[in-house]
Amino acid sequence: MEYTRLGRSGLKVSRLCLGTMNFGTYTAEEDSFKIMDAALEHGINFFDTANVYGGENKGRTEEIIGRWFKKGLARRDKTVLATKVYGNMSDWPNEGKLSARNIKLACEASLRRLQTDYIDLYQMHHVDRETPWEEIWQAMEQLVQEGKVIYVGSSNFAAWNIVEANYIAEKRNFLGLISEQSIYSLRNRHIELEVIPACKAMGLGLIPWSPLGGGILSDGVLEKPSEGRRARPALQEAVAKLRPQLEAYERCCQDTEQSLANIALAWVMHNPVVTAPIIGPRTIEQLEESLKVLHIKLSDEMLEKLDEIWPGPGNQAPEAYAW
Repeated sequence: MEYTRLGRSGLKVSRLCLGTMNFGTYTAEEDSFKIMDAALEHGINFFDTANVYGGENKGRTEEIIGRWFKKGLARRDKTVLATKVYGNMSDWPNEGKLSARNIKLACEASLRRLQTDYIDLYQMHHVDRETPWEEIWQAMEQLVQEGKVIYVGSSNFAAWNIVEANYIAEKRNFLGLISEQSIYSLRNRHIELEVIPACKAMGLGLIPWSPLGGGILSDGVLEKPSEGRRARPALQEAVAKLRPQLEAYERCCQDTEQSLANIALAWVMHNPVVTAPIIGPRTIEQLEESLKVLHIKLSDEMLEKLDEIWPGPGNQAPEAYAW
């Protein structure tokens, strides 16, 4: 396994991040335990979750991780644990977003579910346009002082949200954001315009979610399934819309002797700003297949072909649309 620092921090994380969104919904608890055990055995020390994960039973995914920690063998000590706050945990007022009250109570609830004393990376799942940064940072600073949180990150932020957040954090003599978790894949390259340049300039590690484009860059996606996640109407509609590109992508990958999914992962990891893409295996077999990406080096010719099939903005802003 390769390790790298998370943004400008001294924290070292694996080049692949284990996403746990399937745990408790598509993956049973016992199988989730096996996947986490296998991840540690292969050197993946970076796990990502969120308080709202668990399908209809919000919080269930954190509970599964907490019970896995309690199985012993220094599982918690070996894991760089990232979770998130923002999503509504109920319809009751103040149980969502980023008020100081919700940040405090949501963190304590996550700690109970995760059966741990601290969260390594506490991420804001979305920007809260109704809460001032002074209030947000005051709450985060208190959690850091109490030892309940070590680092703070963002997710789904625009570039100017990142800059504003860290500008105000710096005025408060606080470390601020060290990472941003954004959607990024061959299929969705919008963040190349401003978010990636902002992360590079401000020293944030980039943690791409959905690096396989919501499953559309996976093997066998052109075959029409009758059940499972690939049978989702939204995915099938996307396949129908993007079929010419997907067929070209499949042909492009044929001579590589690598899976389509791993070529897509390798492309994301090729960006030097990317710390670790999030992989969300439902089985150990899927986890072990993803590990092959660590040995894939894409040639310049291959990168050019992928750009032709899945064109991005062409450059960062404003060069992408102006002189």
